[in-house]
Amino acid sequence: MAAATQRTKRVIHGIRGTRDILPLEVDRWRRVERVARSVCDRYGYAEVRTPVIEREELFAKGTGESTDIVQKEMYVFTDKGGERVTLRPEATPSMVRAFVEHGLEQALPFAKIYSLGPMFRYERPQKGRYRQFHQLDVEVFGISDPAIDGEVIEMAAAFIAELGIQTAELVINSVGCTGCRPRFSQALLDALGKTVQDLCGDCQRRVKTNPLRIFDCKVQADQPIIEELPHSEDFLCDPCREHFAEVRRHLEAYGLQHRVSHRLVRGLDYYTRTTFEVLGGEVGAQNALLGGGRYDHLVKHLGGPDRPGIGFAAGLERLVLALPEETREGNVVDAFVVAMGEASWTAARLLARDLRRAGLIVLIDYEGRSSKSQMKRANRSRARWMLILGEDELAREQVTVKEMATSQQHAVGRDIVATELLKLRARQT
Repeated sequence: MAAATQRTKRVIHGIRGTRDILPLEVDRWRRVERVARSVCDRYGYAEVRTPVIEREELFAKGTGESTDIVQKEMYVFTDKGGERVTLRPEATPSMVRAFVEHGLEQALPFAKIYSLGPMFRYERPQKGRYRQFHQLDVEVFGISDPAIDGEVIEMAAAFIAELGIQTAELVINSVGCTGCRPRFSQALLDALGKTVQDLCGDCQRRVKTNPLRIFDCKVQADQPIIEELPHSEDFLCDPCREHFAEVRRHLEAYGLQHRVSHRLVRGLDYYTRTTFEVLGGEVGAQNALLGGGRYDHLVKHLGGPDRPGIGFAAGLERLVLALPEETREGNVVDAFVVAMGEASWTAARLLARDLRRAGLIVLIDYEGRSSKSQMKRANRSRARWMLILGEDELAREQVTVKEMATSQQHAVGRDIVATELLKLRARQT
């Protein structure tokens, strides 16, 4: 019977395209999140936390009916109330909804907001791309001057630099506006001519819905045709051409090296004028660390006032992959308290409590193990110090502090041990 029961047991695994972020990885995640919040704070952005579930129509109207996200990748279902809802596949439409719904234009000195959180898309998992993934999303509303384009791009570059990612490249383009883009779209159709039938199925669909998105194609056989297509920069109207030139002048003033790529149109229908990406060379085929651009009609399209917008999204999974290997962030154990003998256990637990209240990260055994077993566990914890409490220490009202890296130890008064460790930690960090 026992053997039969054993055979019926089945381990329940995580869903394909999702992953657990385990303790040894969390250091890197915490660094990315800390730097993201720090940079956003310094540039004057207020944090907004939107729901992970939204009405389907928000993304159908906002992201674009013709996009792969809406056509193929959204997790959409009908809830028990009969409403069509979706797990958010990106943040910008949610941020626009929150901006409009809660009147953030009046509530904030500048309509500059950001968010951090999970997104969901049903797509083929690969390195740096998952079905549940996490993004930093940064948005600015109500400013049309190209100076804000320059500042947003400079902020994105500063974020990457502060993470210590060295092999990054800034790429920019302009996709024009509703006035000049139709001419460019028609020029694409004219240049394609009968070669449309030689493109992949996705590109043949894109020709009918949004020809610009042909530039997103990654199918190798399509590339010779795509490389011969016209460039958006050659079809810009005078205001769009001047706007793009001003953006570039701002980037040059900031000292930001950049490359103009006619293929950078971004995969979403709402972009106008400026588009940009920061590429990293060490995260596999999906090498965009962040990307964004201007969307001057999205707020109005989603029921709000006629306000321009610009922003970017950064994929946290890719940023974590691109971090320098030596990156470590917080959660380093400061001390492991070892109780030597039965009489020391209560005092050891009280010591751990006091050290934690002082701001130190402290571990202690809970099962009354021998001192030898506790010391082995202290070694495995990689704590900075081992704090030993035995009968002698209790009698002298002291704690023996052992530096784990050097094995040197000294006695410290019980009443000042927290202050002493905080001073030592400050010198080491």
